[in-house]
Amino acid sequence: MKPGVVIDRRYMDHDMGAAHVESPARIEVLLRLLETDPPVSFTAIPPRPATEEELGWVHERGYIDLVRSTAGKTVPMDADTTAGPMTWETARLAAGGFLESLDRVMDGAVPNAIALVRPPGHHAEASRAMGFCFFNNAAIGAEHLLRRHGLRRVLVVDWDLHHGNGTEHAFYERRDVMYVSTHQSPLYPGTGAARFFGHGEGHGYNLNIPLLAGKTDADFLYIFEKVLAPIAAEYEPEFIISSAGFDIAAGDPLGGMAVTAAGFGRLARALTDMAARTASGRLALVLEGGYDLPSLGHGVMEVLKALAGKKTVPVRSRGPVPSGDDPVEKMSQSLMVELEEPLRTFRRRWPISDA
Repeated sequence: MKPGVVIDRRYMDHDMGAAHVESPARIEVLLRLLETDPPVSFTAIPPRPATEEELGWVHERGYIDLVRSTAGKTVPMDADTTAGPMTWETARLAAGGFLESLDRVMDGAVPNAIALVRPPGHHAEASRAMGFCFFNNAAIGAEHLLRRHGLRRVLVVDWDLHHGNGTEHAFYERRDVMYVSTHQSPLYPGTGAARFFGHGEGHGYNLNIPLLAGKTDADFLYIFEKVLAPIAAEYEPEFIISSAGFDIAAGDPLGGMAVTAAGFGRLARALTDMAARTASGRLALVLEGGYDLPSLGHGVMEVLKALAGKKTVPVRSRGPVPSGDDPVEKMSQSLMVELEEPLRTFRRRWPISDA
């Protein structure tokens, strides 16, 4: 079966100004690649606007009203986030588009999916727009799976350059949604320390892995295969959502990571493997960051190959290596030192070996 893809020219209608890195060109480059040279066959999933009830699962009523009031205007929401005349409609279409991808996976129309939407969402709080985000697409999606599809455990894996503070806060005291974030630190928004491990019923279900700049394909693959995979196997999610930020790509203007296009394909493959173990393969990614346009395009294309079951390229610290090389041997020298605190925290609740 072919993976599902949500993409629509209307995602270009939200515009925060010509100089802003979160620009309509992000969708334009992806549309061009999918229309002219798609790497695999895929099933197009038409988006629809999220309802106000659906937005209200995560966001406060007064905040939803505030974003609605910006329609037809230009309204600064914070230092780097501005609502334009079409932001209200586009942000609803982003959230609703992701919900449509989840529904198509759940009803078996597609085995997995990626929602190439904007504006992104993982910084959006219950009552605040921030970090280019208005509505928290991933969090709304997790609620949708719980409320509309009756699932009991959803895993959200956030590989964006920045910590998803909004998603963390949405589920910090719950265990029906586990949130796992890898992110560059120190960096915006200043949250995401390993010691924040969830609270109350959610203690042990919020996992942060802050990383210094310079991490490579092999570093992220080690984290996914040696840290995240055993935790996911124990948690047994019934669906995996990924906040897929392509701003960890080498050369991204906002970041300092060094992930290649091949690396993104391997990360997606790692997630498909985790989903196959407990979730009947159910996996959906939603676009977050990614501001170097060539890297964004190439990364998304490699993810699509992985979702379609195509063979992914082995990785090393700075790109592809011959088949059979062990990526663990290519890790950055600092990685294990940086993982000491997260692993010490995680082992209070989860079985992780000394890999």
